[in-house]
Amino acid sequence: MLYMKPFFDLHARLFILLMLLTLPLPCLAEAPEDPERPNFVWIVSEDNSKHYMKLFDPMGIATPHIEALAEQGIVFTRAFSNAPVCSVARSSLISSCFAPRTGTQFHRKSRPVPMPEGLQMFPVYLRNAGYYTTNNSKEDYNYIKSTGTWDESSPSAHWSNRRPGQPFFHMESHPETHESRLHFGPELMESYRPVTDPLKISLFPEHPDTELFRFTAAYYRDKILAVDSIVGRVIAQLKSEGILENTFVFYFSDHGGVLPGSKGYLYETGLHVPLVVRIPEKYRHLVEMERGTRSETFVSFVDFGPTLLHLAGIGLHREMDGVPFLGNEVKDRAGHRMAFGYADRFDEKYDLVRSVRKGRLKYIRNYQPFNVDALQNNYRYMCRAYQQWREMFHAGALNPVQRRFFERREPEALYDLERDPFETVNLANDPGYHESLLEMRRTLSAWVREMPDLSFYPENILYREAFDLPVEFGQTHKEKIDHLIDIADLGLLSFEEARPGISEALYSRDMLDIYWGLIVCTIFGQEAAPFFEKSRQLLDHPDLLVRTRAAEFLALAQVADPVPVITAALDATSDPLEALLILNTLVLLMDEAGYQFDLEEQELHPVVRRDAEVGRRLHYIASRRTQSKKL
Repeated sequence: MLYMKPFFDLHARLFILLMLLTLPLPCLAEAPEDPERPNFVWIVSEDNSKHYMKLFDPMGIATPHIEALAEQGIVFTRAFSNAPVCSVARSSLISSCFAPRTGTQFHRKSRPVPMPEGLQMFPVYLRNAGYYTTNNSKEDYNYIKSTGTWDESSPSAHWSNRRPGQPFFHMESHPETHESRLHFGPELMESYRPVTDPLKISLFPEHPDTELFRFTAAYYRDKILAVDSIVGRVIAQLKSEGILENTFVFYFSDHGGVLPGSKGYLYETGLHVPLVVRIPEKYRHLVEMERGTRSETFVSFVDFGPTLLHLAGIGLHREMDGVPFLGNEVKDRAGHRMAFGYADRFDEKYDLVRSVRKGRLKYIRNYQPFNVDALQNNYRYMCRAYQQWREMFHAGALNPVQRRFFERREPEALYDLERDPFETVNLANDPGYHESLLEMRRTLSAWVREMPDLSFYPENILYREAFDLPVEFGQTHKEKIDHLIDIADLGLLSFEEARPGISEALYSRDMLDIYWGLIVCTIFGQEAAPFFEKSRQLLDHPDLLVRTRAAEFLALAQVADPVPVITAALDATSDPLEALLILNTLVLLMDEAGYQFDLEEQELHPVVRRDAEVGRRLHYIASRRTQSKKL
């Protein structure tokens, strides 16, 4: 039986089914006899959403080279990265698979995982069909790289090294717009005069109108101009070599960002990417859309690999989650109007958020809504605008929209993006949108269950038990994951409706049931007072994460001091990932609830102390302790 996903629309399902029935499974079809195949070039900028280019958004700036590309191609106005951070997004891109299904959802990876059984990174199939494949040069995969993915992957990799007449796929990534470009000091504001006028910038509504935010926004748009120049340079080279009209050229970003509140979050500024595809004259017959048009077809990163394979006349593998969005016989793709997103761990910061956009509506499911968006991530807060934003929040100087980033979220959010493109008004409790809410909730629930979504197991357990064969683990434990999702979804009910299910979870003998039952209690807070006594008993549970979640619930409900329990749990663990989960709770309670933790780093297990992500947390905790002493 073929492995199909229920969230594909009917047309996409039929397309894949017809294609698969004509292929030898589980591998790909043989390459066509005709050696005349198109070339492909991907020009990828890092960390920028579609909001910075006038081609996509009125708030953006002119990008003449990208706009010229669009005149000879198609502008995709509904293109999405599946994740708002590099390694997870690039893993989805190279595999054509949803990361929470394959164990690649954590940034940075605790260990690389194998590709799904029988599936290779998609350039392998191009290479097997005679293509010369090059990558210049960022990879950043959470997978073990497939043998034969690239003929060359290096800072010097280029299509020019291929055999004469050999078709090629060339990918190049450019860091000019990377998040690190905003890690500047005050001296830059004194020495640099932005090309983009800071006074003419339209700030995102969540950002305070300060000199620093205006400078940061203008400076970042100048970096977009650098990307535009790169696109122009690549096009000029293809033209000078006489191969431009044989080559599909894609320009896109590897995910959204990077002004505060975008990269790392499932908002449109974190996921919605620019995408322009130039259609070569020689292969216009492969694309039914006209050049110079704009398409509202929904595409996401899992679709990019299948699109190249289809254009090259190569079939699709049944383990791929994506479908082609260009090529003959894909005109019905216009009915595909969904895109899914996921956010888990980003460096040392944990969360568990899933999203689906369908047409004009966007639904976000926060499975642990008490983990505020602003929860410390050391790399994010190297940006001075982030620091100022937080300082203004603590000073009470932000309006309600600007404060939202620092406040507890709702378990689910619904946005009408035509009316509210920056997701400032949550419609989840609006009676006029109730039916839409239920439909979007069902759509997302069906998706996380069908994958199944591995993140309902804590990462330390996945590391020990799942990462050798993640997909197989998910299928073997699908019933259990369904059950954990049922417990997590108790947080969407009233407390009285949820109470029997919470009780069953907390009195279970299964550590994972208890773990998720406590998370749901934390969502309800003081309402969950009937479970205070049981949670106190769980402070002595054999599992350290259960103790931590019990302490977290009681602390945020303001009925028990979590410091002794969490400190002891941290001292007891020898597992860096378990320690990182405990530290996530510690920092939340320290920053959001005011608890003081006086950690003795030497008391921690040596393996824990040596972990880089744990080190980020320990560095931050030490800095907060130093600040407190100064005050």
